[in-house]
Amino acid sequence: MSLLQNMVDGFTALFTKPAKQKAVCILVGDTDPNVKGMVTFSQDGVHMPVAVTGQISGLSPGAHGFHVHEFGDLSNGCSTAGPHFNPTNKNHGGPSDSTRHVGDLGNVHAGPDGLAKIEFIDKVISLAGPHNIVGRALVVHQMEDDLGRGVGEKQQESKMTGNAGHRLACGVIGMSSP
Repeated sequence: MSLLQNMVDGFTALFTKPAKQKAVCILVGDTDPNVKGMVTFSQDGVHMPVAVTGQISGLSPGAHGFHVHEFGDLSNGCSTAGPHFNPTNKNHGGPSDSTRHVGDLGNVHAGPDGLAKIEFIDKVISLAGPHNIVGRALVVHQMEDDLGRGVGEKQQESKMTGNAGHRLACGVIGMSSP
């Protein structure tokens, strides 16, 4: 193959829209088997936002921290998922903040029936590249994430975890057929 053809093929690959990618996560309660759910991540290309949809049942009514954690290791339940996925080494924040962990997805909100319906777009996570969440754990926490805005004695922990409490449910994010 000629050098010119290699260059053309390389430029074509750069500018061709990649196929849609999809990943799924089945959430299982860490200590309460009634907490469970499924979350789907869809992306039209590496530099495109990710659509996050799904539902989680068995939660107490109210807000619950919702994060991608560093490891997909659930060999000892949710405790072995590690810290929030943070390849950019930033402080914790909300999903629309410029300073945030890649894995900071904010909160899910459960109604009086304990069901949280999830539907949002995130511009930081990805299903490929340096912000790839595939193979990592998705975790739902006990309490509301303060989005890094904790004050006083809660300020230091807020910048790391959002003071969202213990891990209620988790699962590994895996690729799915589009």
